[in-house]
Amino acid sequence: MSAIPLADAPALRRPARLTFAIRTVLGAAALGLVLAFLLLSRHPHTSTVVPLPHDSGIVLVLDVSASISSDTYSRIGGTLAAIARSNARTGLVVFSDSAYEALPPGTPASSLTPFVRYFTLPQQTQAGFAPTFPPNPWTNAFTGGTRISTGMELAHTIAQAQARRPTVVLVSDLDDDPDDLAPLAGVLAAYGRDRIPVRVVGLDPSPEDVTLFRRLVGSSVPVAQAPTPEQVPAHDLTAFPTLLLALALAAALALALREAWSPRLEWSGG
Repeated sequence: MSAIPLADAPALRRPARLTFAIRTVLGAAALGLVLAFLLLSRHPHTSTVVPLPHDSGIVLVLDVSASISSDTYSRIGGTLAAIARSNARTGLVVFSDSAYEALPPGTPASSLTPFVRYFTLPQQTQAGFAPTFPPNPWTNAFTGGTRISTGMELAHTIAQAQARRPTVVLVSDLDDDPDDLAPLAGVLAAYGRDRIPVRVVGLDPSPEDVTLFRRLVGSSVPVAQAPTPEQVPAHDLTAFPTLLLALALAAALALALREAWSPRLEWSGG
């Protein structure tokens, strides 16, 4: 017998409707949390120097102008080393007052590793002689004034040509030529129009330069500090998926509450 006849069955209709509504809401919540879990697990984010979409391509825009001193070279080396250990596909644009493409987009990030040595102090071999950074390919021929717009414009052209728009990562001290501010504002406006994401890694920039650049690129774009080689982990670190775990636990809790709220009752008024 699946139903119990009750004389006062009409009095139970209201609690039954309330129970049904609560169970429905909890079930819908559990379903929504499961869908959110699945969507987030399909689109994880990679964190290297800056957060990047999973499997995102990178166009790295590296400032090697005369304003970049040897004091900040180690931070360039740390940045290149960190990105080189990621799984991203990358391109490299180098600029001072002009720009050129050093690595084409889609190159494995590990191809940045040979560049790291130019920005890493060698070990001291002779007493009384402090080690110096090795001369890099741009020391004499490519270290003019700073025109960030030239590097960002070339990176914009490269990004537009890709089927999947890469993230453009600017590595600079942000000490731009004052005459370049208007062209730079125009280039950054094109990034916003074409929905090309921009990330910024600062090489010890001054607070004034950071404020000015964020005014141009938008206050929502953070300026991360470039790491030194000592701050770069020897191996890639995968962040613990706290949000995914929270969603899974919340979905399980919603299902448990749905089942524990009350068993389904059936009755007849006969």
